[in-house]
Amino acid sequence: MPKVSPLSEQDVQQGLRELDGWSVADGKLHRELKFANFVEAFGFMARVALLAEKMNHHPEWSNVYNRVTIDLVTHDAGNAISQRDLDLAKAINQLLT
Repeated sequence: MPKVSPLSEQDVQQGLRELDGWSVADGKLHRELKFANFVEAFGFMARVALLAEKMNHHPEWSNVYNRVTIDLVTHDAGNAISQRDLDLAKAINQLLT
């Protein structure tokens, strides 16, 4: 697998302009979502899990009832935000449309 480079702060901010609902928190891309109920939240997580596996890039996340919190960071880039994180965030957003 090729080496993954962290993005510059400028590149991260540029990427965020195209990602509704995402921010940077603690050096990670971050999004909090609220669904109608647990079944919808868990169904969303299942779809993201399949997507993440296909992209070979996995989120740090948690679920409490109807809420899902997602953090994206690339460990292979020194625990920094990389293009992989922006790509996964964009793909996650597409699941929500």
